[in-house]
Amino acid sequence: MNNVYTHGHHESVLRSHSWRTAENSAGYLLPQLRPGQSLLDIGAGPGTITADLARLVQPGRTTALEANEGALDITRATFAKLDISVDFIVGDVHHLDLPDDSFDVVHAHQVLQHVADPVQALREMRRVCKPGGIVAARDSDYQAFAWFPELPELTEWMTLYQRLARANGGEPDAGRRLLSWALEAGFEKVEATASNWTFTTDEDRAWWGGMWADRILQSAMAEQALASGVPQETLDEISKAWQAWAADPAAFISLLHGEILATA
Repeated sequence: MNNVYTHGHHESVLRSHSWRTAENSAGYLLPQLRPGQSLLDIGAGPGTITADLARLVQPGRTTALEANEGALDITRATFAKLDISVDFIVGDVHHLDLPDDSFDVVHAHQVLQHVADPVQALREMRRVCKPGGIVAARDSDYQAFAWFPELPELTEWMTLYQRLARANGGEPDAGRRLLSWALEAGFEKVEATASNWTFTTDEDRAWWGGMWADRILQSAMAEQALASGVPQETLDEISKAWQAWAADPAAFISLLHGEILATA
């Protein structure tokens, strides 16, 4: 069940992922965390969220999981600069090589939208979570993103991303589906919420728009787009549109995310 990761690990992607913290990306989970808990973070990426969660559950043990050694090396590089001890493992969320009932908390941020079978992934997350523990997931809902001004090139960007993500076996509108997936996976108690990232200040717009202006030209998504027949000129136009959006003092974007807290 190996998927192609739509975003890849280009610097422009890590620039975005490294911005994420437990506060801005896992606020729904924080009230559930206690010192001494054991925690598994699936799809740890650059590890910025993982590090925050690890601090909150210390002296409990945190385990960071990634799909391959290359991705896990990115996580390790972050922790090499921090005085936080975690375990690092490679694994497939569809078939975790971990014992039953291993963790108090199993967390996945922006993971289920990319996997081949999110219901099976949630079953595995439940299996390795202790009875009464928490399985937490948060995922984007791309079709629910809202921005202004509505530049046609940004609409084309959304259409392109949706097409590529689904061609890679993912579901870009995962946020709205988390509750249904959790119920199908066998969870009986699920709390479903939503939260936004919103970028409106000059600094935020420059960061978000500049990041996507680069990603559409240089990331794995750009390579996949070109391989699927999208002309380079189209990607250039989308990049320029993100730059124009970022330069507009009236520009706004809000990115919706679905969230679940499911009791194992």
